[in-house]
Amino acid sequence: MKGIVCNRIGEFQYREDLPEPQLLDGEAIIRIKRIGICGTDLHAFRGNQPFFTYPRILGHELSGVIEKVGVNDEGLKVGDTVCVIPYIHCGECWSCLRGKTNCCRSMKVIGVHLDGGMRERISVPISHLMRTEGLSLDQAALIEPLAIGTHGVKRANVTSKDTVLVIGAGPIGLGIMVCAKAMGATLIAMDTNVDRLAFCKDWAKVDHTIQVGEELSDLSALTGGEFPSIVLDATGNQESMTNAFHMVAHGGTLVYVGLIQGEISFRDSEFHKRELTLMGSRNATKDDFNEVMKQISDGGLDVEPYITHRCRFEELIREFQGWMHPSAKVIKAMVEL
Repeated sequence: MKGIVCNRIGEFQYREDLPEPQLLDGEAIIRIKRIGICGTDLHAFRGNQPFFTYPRILGHELSGVIEKVGVNDEGLKVGDTVCVIPYIHCGECWSCLRGKTNCCRSMKVIGVHLDGGMRERISVPISHLMRTEGLSLDQAALIEPLAIGTHGVKRANVTSKDTVLVIGAGPIGLGIMVCAKAMGATLIAMDTNVDRLAFCKDWAKVDHTIQVGEELSDLSALTGGEFPSIVLDATGNQESMTNAFHMVAHGGTLVYVGLIQGEISFRDSEFHKRELTLMGSRNATKDDFNEVMKQISDGGLDVEPYITHRCRFEELIREFQGWMHPSAKVIKAMVEL
């Protein structure tokens, strides 16, 4: 079986001798058709992805077709087009028993803790597959990153009364923006890249954009000195995540959607003065996936402009390094098998 293995930091290997997945009880064999390239993949390749060991087959934004499946309660059958929920939870810990499967104590993420979808076929628990009838393979593969944004917005309890600042206009940040906009919030996008900010205006329909540099004065001017009621940071950048503390309104909420390996510090007096609510947002739940799928199916979310780069699987190693450079202007890269 063909596949690509990240043997160590900065090294991919194309192979044609990977073992075929075995069909186990409660699982299905999926022929992978699309792989979305995520920041997690880039960080893993660079060596700065938390919770990661090598060698590893990357790839967790996946869609494909069921090749083998047994009798199951979900009604899935051979030939069904599906997307993959890559967060394999235990079902037994405190979080799982309370429906917070996205932050399972023993979480194993496909493509991070477990070998992922950069290969022709993969075995996935039936419970972590969703039939995507009526959606294209591209659309199905993009449900996962957009669901992460949806989860962050739900964590923050965004409403139409809120002014929301999203820091970081990468794929996850953009997903946050479209979801927050759908809730009717006044939306501000912040990034270092002017091209990304222009895309936020065009695609996510944000109300205002701010280029990093004079962000505190700009935010103060936009909000009459009050600052945004909700700030979601999707940068995975330590400096940005630290500075975000100063951008939230008194009584407001700060949500970290991106993550880093290091520590984040803040001045306690500032934290208490604002009575700030600080949250983490990890992964997504099946409900989040369903919400995104419905939004795409209903025509409320056009994902085609979100895909800016594309290649065949055999071209991935050659293209991957170029996609990491800002000059490539990648929003979302899609790999076809």
